[in-house]
Amino acid sequence: MSRQQQLVPISIADLEHNAHITLSLNALDYYRSGANDMQTLKDNQDAFSRIRLRPRILRDVSQVDTQTTLLGHTVSSPICISPTAMQRLANDAGEKATARAAAKSKKCMILSSWSTTSAEDTIEAGQEIPEDLSTPGLPLYWFQLYVYKDREVTEQLIRRVEKAGYKALVITVDTPFLGHRLADVRNVFKLPTHMNMANFEHKDSKVTMATILDDEKPTEEAESLLEKMAQSGPKARGQGRGTKVVRQESSLAAYVVAQIDPTLNWKDIAWVRSITKLPVVVKGVLTAEDAALAAEIGVEGILVSNHGGRQLDGVLATIDALPEVLDAVKGKNVEVYMDGGVRKGTDVLKALALGAKAVFLGRPILWGLAHDGEDGVTLALNLIQREFELAMALSGCCKISDITRNHVQHGTDARSRL
Repeated sequence: MSRQQQLVPISIADLEHNAHITLSLNALDYYRSGANDMQTLKDNQDAFSRIRLRPRILRDVSQVDTQTTLLGHTVSSPICISPTAMQRLANDAGEKATARAAAKSKKCMILSSWSTTSAEDTIEAGQEIPEDLSTPGLPLYWFQLYVYKDREVTEQLIRRVEKAGYKALVITVDTPFLGHRLADVRNVFKLPTHMNMANFEHKDSKVTMATILDDEKPTEEAESLLEKMAQSGPKARGQGRGTKVVRQESSLAAYVVAQIDPTLNWKDIAWVRSITKLPVVVKGVLTAEDAALAAEIGVEGILVSNHGGRQLDGVLATIDALPEVLDAVKGKNVEVYMDGGVRKGTDVLKALALGAKAVFLGRPILWGLAHDGEDGVTLALNLIQREFELAMALSGCCKISDITRNHVQHGTDARSRL
C-alpha cells in the first residue's frame, strides 16, 4: 500500500496515518514531535502495553454507562480533550471545530492559552450546538493557563475566561522553558502570518509568534538563549568566533523565553487561587512529592502529564507516574487525571483502573481535526469512546465505579498486581 493512500479511518492510528499525508511539514512536525530523542514520547504509548487487563466474566453488561463527574460537573464520559496549541494549523476551523465536537459529545475540553482562536470565540462556538436531552451530561470547558511574566496579562486573561463561562483553570507547571524539539528547530517553526496567538496578540502587539524571529532587535533574553543554543549546534555564515548567529530556532521557544515566567513557583499557584473563584488544576505533575505539595496548597485537581513527551525527555511515561501521584493524595479532596499516550479504549480502561478520574486526548484530536475538521474530531472521540465501552463490557464493567485496580496487573505475572 502506498504511504500516500489515505485510509477509511476505523482507529486513531488511521487518523494519524491520514494526517501525515495531509498536513504541511511545519504543522505535522510541530504536532508529532517530542523533545530530544523522543524517548518519553514513545514510552507514553509503550507503557500501556506493559499493563495487562484482568477481566471479570458472567456479569450483566447489556447496558454500559460511561457517565462521570469532573469537579462536580456531569459529563458523558471520562474521555476528555487536552489543551493543544495552534489548532488552526490542522484545519482552519481550529478550536471552534473542536469545541463544537466537544459539545456534541458532551465531553470536557481544555482550551490552550496558545490557541489560534480566542477563548470567547471558542466557547461561543460550542455553545451554539443545541443541547441534546436524550443523553445525560453537558459539555464542559476548562482553560489552560500559562503564567506570563506580566502578571497583569495573566490576570486579565483569567477575568476573560471567567466571564466567558469556563469552569476551571488548568495551570501548566512544566514549562519554565520550552523543551528542545529538534524538528521545530530544523523547520524554524513559526505560525503563518495570517494566524496568531488569539488570546494575547493584536495588531499593536510588540511580540508575536509569527514575527518574533524576524525582528531586527529581539528581546535580550530571547537572543541570549538562542545564542547559547547555537553554540552547541552548527554555525552558519562562517565557523569562527564572532560570526553572526543564524536564528535557526523554533519561534515558540523564543516566544516562551520572551513571555513565560521561569521563576514560577508554588507561591504563584497560591496567587492564582487567591484571585479567582474557579477551581484550579495543575498540569505537569509526575512525582509524589509535587503531588503532595499541590494538595497541600489546595488545588482541586492534578493532571499527570509530561507534556506529550515534549519537555524533559527521559521522564516516566504518565501511566507509570500515575500510581505514585494517586497514592500521594489518597484521602485528599483532589481529583487526579492523566494524559499522554492514550490511543485506544483499553488505554482509557487501564488508566481508570489505576485510579485516574479521567483521561485527556491531545494528538488524537489533532489527527481528527486534520482529517475532517469538526466531523473528524467527532469521529476521533467516537472511535475511542466505542472502544472504551467495549473494553468495559468485556472486562465485566457496566459503569465507571465498577472499574478497580483489580482489573489490571503488570505484564503476565499475576503477582505483579498494581
